[in-house]
Amino acid sequence: MSSVDTPAYSLTRPKNTPLDPPPLYSRLRDENPITQVTIWDGRHSAWLVTRWEDARAVLGNPAFSSDQSHSGFPSQRPDMPPLAHGFFANYDPPIHTTMRSTLTREFMIKRIGALRPGIASTTTRLLDEMTRSERSADLVERFTLPLPSLVICDLLGVPYEDHEYFQKRSRVFVDAHATGEQFTQAWEELNAYLADLLTAKRGNPGDDVLSRLTEHVDAGTVTERDASDLAVFLLFAGHETTANMLALSTVALLRDPAQIPRLLAGPTEAANAVEELLRYLSIVHGGLRRYALEDVTIGGVTISAGEGVIVPVHVANRDPESFTDPDSLDLGRDNARRHVAFGYGIHQCLGQPLARAELQIALPELFRRLPGLRLAVPFEDIAFKENTFVYGVDELPVVW
Repeated sequence: MSSVDTPAYSLTRPKNTPLDPPPLYSRLRDENPITQVTIWDGRHSAWLVTRWEDARAVLGNPAFSSDQSHSGFPSQRPDMPPLAHGFFANYDPPIHTTMRSTLTREFMIKRIGALRPGIASTTTRLLDEMTRSERSADLVERFTLPLPSLVICDLLGVPYEDHEYFQKRSRVFVDAHATGEQFTQAWEELNAYLADLLTAKRGNPGDDVLSRLTEHVDAGTVTERDASDLAVFLLFAGHETTANMLALSTVALLRDPAQIPRLLAGPTEAANAVEELLRYLSIVHGGLRRYALEDVTIGGVTISAGEGVIVPVHVANRDPESFTDPDSLDLGRDNARRHVAFGYGIHQCLGQPLARAELQIALPELFRRLPGLRLAVPFEDIAFKENTFVYGVDELPVVW
């Protein structure tokens, strides 16, 4: 494919169907599922892998590296700074193994299960406060952003009253227009903030992740810098993605209210509904990025050593070969959990049990408490986050 007809990888969604992937990528998935695209304003190219089966083949193959220090890695920014170990999803073993193992116990299903009553209580409190004397609100401001922020603060041992400070800096990490310098500044400011908290925890530990990270430092498993970097990553990832998923799920359900009874039918049905929403929306639309360490053939196409790969999970999760009528939201879909919204392989999202718990609790309660919930503005007027690597909405005006 010549540079003239090589498309640029774009985050822009169709104006009339903003919940769907760009039509170009759906067409490529059906006609030319492994093809090249340009990034960085045409200064670099990478392979785009769009089918569900091929996506899993890439993400599960150790021949494809996540280490962004490789020259030519198809990072999201051309001036991407060297990432700290705390951003361990962008490293290979053994760094990835060491960093992930430090946190694995914190996100085990049994441990997250113990958090469910607290998540439910926080959900109820936020809805009580929002509805006490009002009939309208920005749902992002009042519910979908505070909930995961409160939950991750409680889990980590971070004061929620500092939420404006860390939310502002976290937004830089997913802003497609932010420079590498801005990324570094936001990271270092959050690192310093969390390093101070870690120091305080060492002298006065609690039942929280930051306190247990200091134990890993004392044991020599990680350095102090690694611990504060890991804390930055957890604080950012623990609220930014779930907040966007909650808001976007609400939009999707208000667009298709006939689906809501399935969400409210019971815990099993709610869990399945969440999987379908994850498949259908797949908010990480910047694509999962990899670098070929050796020649690998995927789907009949040879990707050579040194070439970059982008896996747009929002496109792979709409693959008609894997999901019947994939562009329709179907909360009763029986194979929705096969999605790759959380990635696949050793790098799949560590925090997915927590995200699932929050979605399974918050979404049914929202629609149970507010059966008359509806958009306060025309759907066409909702501001979607086109220029961020994690998709969502800036505001969500609703009435009930």
